[in-house]
Amino acid sequence: MELWSDSWTNGDRIPARFAAGRLAEDGSVGFSDNLNPHLAWRELPEGTASMVLVCHDFDVPSRPDDVNQPGREVPVDLPRVDFFHWLLIDLPPRPTVIAEGEFSRGFTPRGKPGPASLNGARQGLNDYTGWFAGDAQMAGQYFGYDGPFPPFNDSLVHHYVFTLYAVSVARLPVDGVFSGADVRAALAGRVLGAATFSGTYTLNARLAQNP
Repeated sequence: MELWSDSWTNGDRIPARFAAGRLAEDGSVGFSDNLNPHLAWRELPEGTASMVLVCHDFDVPSRPDDVNQPGREVPVDLPRVDFFHWLLIDLPPRPTVIAEGEFSRGFTPRGKPGPASLNGARQGLNDYTGWFAGDAQMAGQYFGYDGPFPPFNDSLVHHYVFTLYAVSVARLPVDGVFSGADVRAALAGRVLGAATFSGTYTLNARLAQNP
């Protein structure tokens, strides 16, 4: 089983158009194009009934003390946690491609609608739902893909992993609104195969100038 993309080379820096946040030439940070990347797959295991796609960042600071604070950086040695950027389940195995921008174009304040999505698939809540929960202008349910927007002062370049699972059931047993934890639990015992594709991203001007 193989997963690849025409949007960037596996493991390389993610182009800004696939991110939720962009670093401007003057050093300021703002919203970006937030396009979902092109993804394609082949050599699925026999018996594959549906696909599940999960995108997560495993470099998110475990404490918010220094996050986006001018004049200081988030320490490299701070423990890190997962942040889910995309949960797409019940995706038909064919066609074997997701087109660039097919599921996301632009960043939507208060979140894009869900869970129902294209081709009978369902999308879960990404973790911007929790991030913006206390913001009166942005709070809402963020379904589907919303790309990288790491802290502008993080001393660590973030890694984003797209994992595609071949699943033995046509409908994953999660109901209603679901989270990354729900998807991981429902996948247990139902995965026939998996493949990954990844990239890196930073909004720290110092790190961006020294790839």
